[in-house]
Amino acid sequence: MTLILEVSKLRVTRGRTPILRGVDWRVRPGEHWVILGANGSGKTSLLKSLTGFLSPTSGEISLLGKTYGASDWRALRLKIGMVTTSFTAAVPPAEVALDTVVSGKYAQLDLWHAGTRADRIAAKKLLRFVGLARIAGREWAYLSQGERQRVLIARALMARPQLLILDEPCAGLDPVAREKFLQFVNQLARHRRAPALVLVTHHVEEIMPRFSHVLLLRAGRVLAAGTRRAVLTSANLSAAFNAPLRLDRTRGRLRLEFVPVARPRRGAPRVRPGGRKVRPSRS
Repeated sequence: MTLILEVSKLRVTRGRTPILRGVDWRVRPGEHWVILGANGSGKTSLLKSLTGFLSPTSGEISLLGKTYGASDWRALRLKIGMVTTSFTAAVPPAEVALDTVVSGKYAQLDLWHAGTRADRIAAKKLLRFVGLARIAGREWAYLSQGERQRVLIARALMARPQLLILDEPCAGLDPVAREKFLQFVNQLARHRRAPALVLVTHHVEEIMPRFSHVLLLRAGRVLAAGTRRAVLTSANLSAAFNAPLRLDRTRGRLRLEFVPVARPRRGAPRVRPGGRKVRPSRS
């Protein structure tokens, strides 16, 4: 079975500062992944390396069996779709949604030509697929943030990618719009022809049931990688975010709670793991 993505011993150093430290990661067909970690854990640097915008110091990245550096990087990039809020400012305010979707086939924002008739037919089908056929002629400036994110997903799908990266796609969404968007992403993951999805987030609450695997980063290293049930534990998340955390699961959804450690009163007995009380020593 050909791997969708294989990252081996990936290391990125800038000056004397190590950013990624020997990252190993594999995405197989049928898997949908979450990349989770605190600020500064290496999520953005990993994405930039995958999309060719950050050159590794050492290590190897392969997509569909083709290795970066040994194959045409421009052709490989088209196999990776990207949805990120940073694209928002690059779309002309007067550009209509249909044209934004067409631009995805050519991996070029603010596309200077209208594309072919076949391109426009395909773009209309994708807008229908993401539930936005009604706004095909609406200008970017008049789309809500949730609509923009769906348009960007349709745009990414125009190139028929094998891997679709959603980089913190819920940023800027209100609670209702966020939940609607997450339900849409979950449905997308269920589709038999969907590419492998990678959701990048800080929030476990955004991890929908169809995401099967988790890559947990800390300080540029892989803290844990594997199935969501094996990786998403209170202990792993506490280590990743360097804080006492408790993970709750309710009806397939996740919630993370900060658990402050109460300092014992002066002279009060401490409690060792297992519940045994220990009287404080006197000096």
